[in-house]
Amino acid sequence: MQTTTVSPARKTAFKILLTVERGLSHSDDLLRGKTVNALSATDRNLATALVLGTLRWQIQLDSQLQALLSRPHAKLDLEARIALRLGAFQLLHLDRIPARAAIDESVELTKEAGHHFASGMVNAVLRKLASGEASHFRFSEETPEELSLAQAHPAWMVERWASIYGLDSARAICHHGQSQPALMIRLESLALEEELAATGVRLEPGEMLSAARTVVSGDPGATVAFREGRVRLQDEGSQLVAEIASLSEGKLNQKGASVLDACAAPGGKTLILAERMPQARIVASELSPQRLAQLRKRLASLGDRVECRLADATSLAGDSIYDVVLADVPCSGTGTLSRNPEIRHRLRLEDLPRQAGRQRAILSSALRAVRPGGRVVYSTCSLEPEENDEVVAAVLAQFPHARTVSLKARIDEMLSDGVLAASGAERLRNSLTVEGFLRLLPGVFRTDGFFIAMMEKTS
Repeated sequence: MQTTTVSPARKTAFKILLTVERGLSHSDDLLRGKTVNALSATDRNLATALVLGTLRWQIQLDSQLQALLSRPHAKLDLEARIALRLGAFQLLHLDRIPARAAIDESVELTKEAGHHFASGMVNAVLRKLASGEASHFRFSEETPEELSLAQAHPAWMVERWASIYGLDSARAICHHGQSQPALMIRLESLALEEELAATGVRLEPGEMLSAARTVVSGDPGATVAFREGRVRLQDEGSQLVAEIASLSEGKLNQKGASVLDACAAPGGKTLILAERMPQARIVASELSPQRLAQLRKRLASLGDRVECRLADATSLAGDSIYDVVLADVPCSGTGTLSRNPEIRHRLRLEDLPRQAGRQRAILSSALRAVRPGGRVVYSTCSLEPEENDEVVAAVLAQFPHARTVSLKARIDEMLSDGVLAASGAERLRNSLTVEGFLRLLPGVFRTDGFFIAMMEKTS
């Protein structure tokens, strides 16, 4: 009998999915690793599509596969379960993949993992799927429970979003979570558009920011401008956070101003702070020594304008030191599910209070560190109130000498300074909460989900 050869892309995707399922690493780190980079461009793209697609659709795939098992409640070995998901994703979501390749290589992956007996089950189930036995599945999105299965998100997440934001917004969030995020870049100067166009990179304006562009086609990462740091990959919502924190000359004496990026790695926001406040002294702090080393390398071109410092943002040294503190805090990441799909499988409702405790500590530390009259910008890429509005309210209840500042005025300033396009400014005004906080919902915007709040220390 002829042995099936597993393609490098499928073999790599299988190993990554196993590692993620075991909780040993994250898909984004693994997809940027040496193993993936050693693949051909075609195999690299396929491996990425297989990993992210399988993780995005896992909840629905498991439901469909379970119904096709001869013993629906049987406990499957991890390797067989991953092989089934991988094969099912290709059969149901990748039209260009031949069914035979998806089935045969999934079977062979099961054998290579040492599960020869289970390989027969994998073969039988995937052949049922390919023959249309799962065609009776019909997925409605009329209720949160139906939407959860139709768009492969945990029921508890969808029910919360529908309750907080309404079912239509929950539907938009889920659809965004199942799509490949737009590839966004930041241009050091608008003149770079012509330089990139000459290399085959076609761009469209971003939704909000004048320096942001959406990549329509081409590979900006292969350009000289990218290697020199004049073009950077960065979600537009992430750029917006730093733009808001980069106070204009009317609000900040930039000469000699002191700025802290309290949770700075990987450094994209720090670079924008340095760009917008060229006279400021900037401290970029990071808790992880490894991430700090990467941060120093990325910010090296700024010389002594930026000090990279190993520090815990929950206990910053010194009081009333900085004019501006950016606290873009670690969070659950529920606003980034299209980019980090495995979060939906790892996160539990009971994790949110733990996240919120650390976030309150960081925001409290930031308010102590800022000078009277100075401002703190607090942001997360979470959609959960426990990490956003409730953190701000809890901390300000303990700080009588601090107050929230509506972001409407900052949006107007950014429009006046040419940082925002007029259409972008209007959309952001419409996304302000009654407290003046800014909430970017995935699906409403093409960005990751973000929450942004500004506070001022009054004395």
